[in-house]
Amino acid sequence: MVVVEKRFVAQSGERLDKFLTQKMDESRNQIEQLIKKGFVKVDTKEVTKPGHKLKSGQEVIVTLPSPTKSERAPVDFEVESVYEDEDILVVNKPAGVVVHPAPSVKEPTLVDWLKQKGISLSTISGEERHGIVHRIDKETSGLLVVAKNNEAHQKLSQQLQDKSMGRYYLAFIEPPLKENVVVDRPIARNPKNRLKMAIMENGRSAKSAFVKLLSSKNGRYELIGAKLFSGRTHQIRVHLSSLHRHILGDSLYGFKSKGVTIPRVFLHAYILYLLHPRSGERMEFVASLPQDMKEFAAKHFDMETLHEKIDPHSFTSYFDDAERLWTTATAFQAKN
Repeated sequence: MVVVEKRFVAQSGERLDKFLTQKMDESRNQIEQLIKKGFVKVDTKEVTKPGHKLKSGQEVIVTLPSPTKSERAPVDFEVESVYEDEDILVVNKPAGVVVHPAPSVKEPTLVDWLKQKGISLSTISGEERHGIVHRIDKETSGLLVVAKNNEAHQKLSQQLQDKSMGRYYLAFIEPPLKENVVVDRPIARNPKNRLKMAIMENGRSAKSAFVKLLSSKNGRYELIGAKLFSGRTHQIRVHLSSLHRHILGDSLYGFKSKGVTIPRVFLHAYILYLLHPRSGERMEFVASLPQDMKEFAAKHFDMETLHEKIDPHSFTSYFDDAERLWTTATAFQAKN
């Protein structure tokens, strides 16, 4: 068993559990358990009360055992490599694969697969997140870029901040949207269910654009496109739920199966664009719909029309109005 130590410095007086929930990729309940079991110290003193009040400048040390690669189950999946050079690797992550290890993750992850393949990875994000610049949920399929060195990682991370890198998504939802819509509502951890995120007035700003693409033959389902202008946890799922729409298979945010078996959340990162960290060249990558979503589409949609709607050469143009609105609003805010 490998012992992993994480250190954080408090910037204000807040609850210990709340502070660590924001800093670590774990739920509030998991953080509470870590504190109660004695894995957390504040300025070298063990603290076991989740509600302990921190003071500005105090160091919080989390020491916990992390499963080694051999202690997790062996890698039993394959990942499609879409593009690779000396600086980056673009992969099409299968649904059901966690991106990186965490204390609560016992299954093999994308990072385990990368290491098993002997791929050179950046170390800027620490041992557990080698090469990982951004991520997608376990049940979501689609495109991710992996940094193979620290310089590439830094430049790609900056692109996430200035929005020169991003993704377009495809999702099957129920019921259909009334119209194309941009949702601009803040998101934070749901105080009533720590596994979920929610629209919260004191949350972090979040903006998503959704466009109608194609209704199913019976009018019950709809294929939509989604574009994020921020990168909050579960953002697409939360914003759709606020519209009383749900991604098929997403029972966490309200989808209720009505005689249809949906194996997972039908959300797919379809197009990824970025500037190459070395050359500055704009690059765009496409990952076709995975087999489970294709099978669902073939059963419920007109496939000839669907292929026309998701043609990557024209797909991004659906979001032009949303892009203009976002750019104009951002420029206005910067001036004022």
